[in-house]
Amino acid sequence: MRLIRNFLLAIYNIHAAIWFIAIMFLILPGIFLVSLFGKIRGGNMVFYFLRFWAHTWFPLVGIWFKRIRYEQEDKEPVIYVANHLSYLDAAIAVKVMRLPFRPLGKIEMVKIPAFGFIYRQSVVLVDRKDARARAQSVRTMKATLKEGVSMLVFPEGTTNYTGQPLRNFHDGAFRMAIEMETDIRPVLYVDSNHRLRAKGLLSLTPGINRVVWLPKVSVKGLTLQDLPALKKQVYDMMDAELRKYHNYPSLQPA
Repeated sequence: MRLIRNFLLAIYNIHAAIWFIAIMFLILPGIFLVSLFGKIRGGNMVFYFLRFWAHTWFPLVGIWFKRIRYEQEDKEPVIYVANHLSYLDAAIAVKVMRLPFRPLGKIEMVKIPAFGFIYRQSVVLVDRKDARARAQSVRTMKATLKEGVSMLVFPEGTTNYTGQPLRNFHDGAFRMAIEMETDIRPVLYVDSNHRLRAKGLLSLTPGINRVVWLPKVSVKGLTLQDLPALKKQVYDMMDAELRKYHNYPSLQPA
C-alpha cells in the first residue's frame, strides 16, 4: 500500500508541477508588459496576474481554502505578519489577499529562470547578507506603504520546521510599523506545512488550507521603546491561536 501511495503522490506532484509551470508561462507576457508601468502601479497589476494564477492552480491540484476572520478586511494599508511553514506560503498569500500587497522576499529566488523575473516584479527584495542592501529594502518598504500598498513580512525570518508554532521574531516588521505609524495585522497559515512540507518540494498533497486573520494591532502612540512589548504581544496572539488548531510537543526544560 505504501508503494502505491508513493507512486500516486509522485504522479500528483508531476501533475501539480506541470500546471504550475504552464500557468506561469501563460501569465509571463502580461507581467512583462505591466512591469513597464513602474514598481507601484505595475506591481499592483502584477498582483492581479498572480491572483489569477493562484485561483487557477489551487483548484487544479485539489487544495481548497477556509478563511477565518476576527474582523472585517483592511481598507487601509497595514503590515501583515504571517507565520512561515513552507514554500507554499507565498502562493497562499496571493490566493487569499484581495488587495495588492508586497511581500518581503529573499533575493536568491531571482536566479530561478522565468519565475525569477515574476518574483522580482512582485516582491521587495532583501539580501540578508548585505547590511546596505537590507537598509535599502527597508526604505523601499516604507516608500511602498506611503503609496498605500500593504506589506507582508514573515517575522520569523525563515521557514519554521522546529515542531513548535513559531520561531523567535525579528524586530524589522515591528520597528517599521512604529516608525511608519502603520497597524499590524497578524495572519496565520494553519495547514501549509501539511500541504507542502518545509523541506519537501515534492511532497505536495491535496486538502484544506485554513487561513486566519487575527484582530489588528494598533501602534498609535507607540515609540521604539515599546518595540519589545509590541513584538511579544503579536507573538503571543499568533502562538495562542495556532495552538487551537494543532497539538504541539511540549518544550523540554533546558
